[in-house]
Amino acid sequence: MTMKLGDLLVKHKIITKKQLDETLAEQARIGEGRLGFHLVRMGVLSERKLLTFLGRQYRLPIIDLSKVEIHPNVIKLIPSDVAVKYQAIPVKRVGRKLTVAIANPLDMFALDDIKFVTAMDVEPAVGAESAIKKAIDKYYEQADSLADIMRLAEEDQDDIEVVKDEDNFDDEKIKIESEEAPVVKLVNSVIADAARQGASDIHIEPYERSFRLRFRIDGTLYEQPPPPMKLRDAITSRVKIMSQLDISERRVPQDGRIKIKISKKKTIDLRVSTLPIQFGEKIVMRILDQSNLLKLEQLGFPALSEQRFLRAINNPYGMVLVTGPTGSGKTVTLYSAISRINVPSTNIMTAEDPVEYNFAGINQVLIKEEQGMTFSKALKAFLRQDPNIILVGEIRDYETGSIAIKAAITGHLVLSTLHTNDTAMTISRLVDMGIEPFLVSTAVNLIQAQRLVRRVCKHCKRPIKIQREQLEQMSLTPEDVKGQKFVGGKGCSECKETGCKGRIGLYEVMEFSPTLKQMVLDRAGAMEVKRQAIREGMLTLRMDGVEKWRNGIIPWQEVIKESSPDRGLEDVIKEARDKGLFELKEEKQTPKRKKKS
Repeated sequence: MTMKLGDLLVKHKIITKKQLDETLAEQARIGEGRLGFHLVRMGVLSERKLLTFLGRQYRLPIIDLSKVEIHPNVIKLIPSDVAVKYQAIPVKRVGRKLTVAIANPLDMFALDDIKFVTAMDVEPAVGAESAIKKAIDKYYEQADSLADIMRLAEEDQDDIEVVKDEDNFDDEKIKIESEEAPVVKLVNSVIADAARQGASDIHIEPYERSFRLRFRIDGTLYEQPPPPMKLRDAITSRVKIMSQLDISERRVPQDGRIKIKISKKKTIDLRVSTLPIQFGEKIVMRILDQSNLLKLEQLGFPALSEQRFLRAINNPYGMVLVTGPTGSGKTVTLYSAISRINVPSTNIMTAEDPVEYNFAGINQVLIKEEQGMTFSKALKAFLRQDPNIILVGEIRDYETGSIAIKAAITGHLVLSTLHTNDTAMTISRLVDMGIEPFLVSTAVNLIQAQRLVRRVCKHCKRPIKIQREQLEQMSLTPEDVKGQKFVGGKGCSECKETGCKGRIGLYEVMEFSPTLKQMVLDRAGAMEVKRQAIREGMLTLRMDGVEKWRNGIIPWQEVIKESSPDRGLEDVIKEARDKGLFELKEEKQTPKRKKKS
């Protein structure tokens, strides 16, 4: 059995066991990248020393790619996606023998795959990973990136259509678009490809000598074949034209929106943001595909937490707060909630910045602070519009929070978000804004904190062994998981070799009991409030993460990355577990929404 690179380096005393463990932990935290890359990046050893070791250990030649000029016919033997996947590049061909510089010569699967693709006898050589990356960028940029994207563009051109608002029809813009047909095809292709891959964002970034394109998929950015540098300004202008932005204004940020119809049947919205940077304008397009919105039951709530959340949103009045950092899925949770309680007998008003999805039967207001339409002004107007339910995109200041609290007290259900780390800290945040504790205690029915984490890829899921160090990071012992089987993703084409595909939420749901309300009135500290909530059956973010990991839903790295340890809470968690407080009990059904009298 072939030893792993890390074990070999430790065996030959190139690095210590401690250095290996620290590097493996960093590799797990980032979630991608080869071990050798991280060893060099962290300064554990030099790239040259690593190459020399590999060359001597396996009696392989070392190739300095900066001193080699590779013939185009040789480059064509390995497709760009294979070169990028394995960080390997063909260097020389003699008859049926192909010399390939590869960052990891221990990867027999990669070498076998390259043999299969090329149908040649592959002779591996050791190459520096940084040099291989540069060589791939150099040799494949002109050969593949433009050709591949333009080929996709030719295929997609008849399947994608920009949906225009007839009131803003502009002959001059249409003229510009028609004169830039290749650019139009290229931009359409990029958007269509991002939508097909399930990306949430498209990043277009100009640098001094390069042009980068990245898609955010399941929370991680992945580089795509770069567009040609010479089309940088044309691509930026095309996106701004589609977004109905001012193409002559390059000094200030702009925000716009695009509506795209793909394959003449599926319509998606894109929220566009431009930002002037040193060498042009960075563009980020957020893909808003309404078909991706999930029902509340599909978000990944633990059973007891879901029951409590449903009970709160079906109350006729009071406040429900969803908290977490940017990108934690708060908006999706609130949209799923109002979709569930949207009935003809209910008047739902929302104030959003921006309005991300359009819903039939819901009155949505776009906040435009530069025009005087703020959250507080929208809320004041809502109260004169006979609402049952009010959704406030975000409580940012005292005035907005005060009006929202008063609305919740006076017979309305108010849903909103805050940027806080957990449920208990949200109470402190409201009080710090200047809202009196008696108002918080009276108005708030439920606070929920959440995070988004990556799922284990179901296509390459396989049994794995968990090390003691990994258990310790989750405050578990081998006895806690005795007899348990664990799974992880091996990495496949479906998940881009990451072992993860798709995302699910971690949830911490605090339902305000009479005891908790009294503690808020008494200005109890966040830790005291959290301890009491756990005694009443609240799962913390870390507890929910550990349960999803033990059930094979998410990898252990995601638990560590997205949830904080429950330090100081171990005793109360054990006490609550012993009493069975985290188990869903048979309760009467969640009441249906009462019609406002």
